[in-house]
Amino acid sequence: MCQKNNRTKHVRWQSHFGQDSTLLIFSLVLIATSGQSFAQVAAADQNQSAPLTITLQDALQRARQNDPQYRSVITDLGVAREDRVQARAGLLPNVSYNNSFIYTQGTGPLPVTCQTSTAGCPTSRFIANNGVHEYISQANAHEALSLTNVADYRRSSALLAQARAKAEVATRGLVVSVTQAYYGLVVAQRKYANIQRAAAEAARFLDISQKLEAGGEVAHADVLRAHIQSQQQQRDLQEAQIAMERNRLDLAVLLFPDFNQNFSVVDDLQTPEPLPTFAEAEAAGKKNNPDLRAALAAYQASRHEVTAAWGGLLPSLNVDYFYGIDSNQFAVEVNGIRNLGYSTVATLQIPIFSWGSDRSKLKQAELRRDQAHVELNFAQKQLLSHLREFYSEAETARSEMESLASSAEMAAESMRLTTMRYQAGESTVLEVVDAQNTLTQARNAYDDGQSRYKVAVANLQTLTGNF
Repeated sequence: MCQKNNRTKHVRWQSHFGQDSTLLIFSLVLIATSGQSFAQVAAADQNQSAPLTITLQDALQRARQNDPQYRSVITDLGVAREDRVQARAGLLPNVSYNNSFIYTQGTGPLPVTCQTSTAGCPTSRFIANNGVHEYISQANAHEALSLTNVADYRRSSALLAQARAKAEVATRGLVVSVTQAYYGLVVAQRKYANIQRAAAEAARFLDISQKLEAGGEVAHADVLRAHIQSQQQQRDLQEAQIAMERNRLDLAVLLFPDFNQNFSVVDDLQTPEPLPTFAEAEAAGKKNNPDLRAALAAYQASRHEVTAAWGGLLPSLNVDYFYGIDSNQFAVEVNGIRNLGYSTVATLQIPIFSWGSDRSKLKQAELRRDQAHVELNFAQKQLLSHLREFYSEAETARSEMESLASSAEMAAESMRLTTMRYQAGESTVLEVVDAQNTLTQARNAYDDGQSRYKVAVANLQTLTGNF
């Protein structure tokens, strides 16, 4: 009977253990499967995330937020704006409120000679103080008037105008940099596609030469030359891929704060913008050129600096108005006498002798003014020179695009006809190879020509602004 009960308990324990182990194994399998499924879904989501499509305007907007040199110029503009606020505040009355308590050691017991009211003995040991206890609680309105302060405000306004002009210069320069990087990537992608087609054509020609050799129509030297051409195209394809990746990295550095490479650019080289006449470009350049405005503002600032230096040789006036209490007791009224009152102090400061430092500052300011005038004249001449140079570059690039497109079309037709003549035994392998190389060069030159026009227009707009 005991053996039967033991056997029954053993069977029940095995049954419970089997159920628990089965449940445990099932749970582990479920967890592993769930984790693997989650990893697969995450990987799939990452792989399936579409690249960000960026236009030139998107690239410009992103570069304005991430380019450190551009942000530095914008920061300088903000600093110049605050400098003018501070200079304007220096021309206006400033109000402050002063609270102080002055304790001075007393004189101790007075001698007999000081006990009469007419003796004039001090009540404290420092005669500069008004008593043992002195309480000061006053509002102070302070105004400083001088030629230097007025000139400093006008100079800060001129420097703000200069900072604005430099910010415009930086904005237009950033457009050139982004345009070069943007279309550099577009052209690199086009050249990679051109080399891909050239490599495919070289492989096709190698197959043709091998078939003709098998038929006894061409020599083995033709096959070797075709094979060399195919290998060269494969090497060119690798170089084109490296160039494309390099241009992508350069653009990514300009556009993204986190170095994102998962993006694509829109190829809009087929739609060149119109070019104005030179007279229109010249008028816009003289009116909207930020370099000229910056040079003019710098010259005006230097003139105000000379005026400020002259102010150091002239008198200046300070006016202080006080209202409050300055009493031996901290109270508005004591024994029916009001402590609350006002006083005014006006100080005229006249410079007499400073060992020549003030005149030295004036000489420095005059030297900087003369240099700013020279730079202004140079900026005017440089504007006219760059205007003609950049306009000629844009005009030439635009006129060459039609010729480059025609050359690419003729090169494609020439390669097709040369290949057909080779198959008919009317041309040599060198002619076919030359036609292939000419086609690749013509396509690349056409792509470079389109990009050249875009960059030339961006350079011209640094002088004229948008057309």
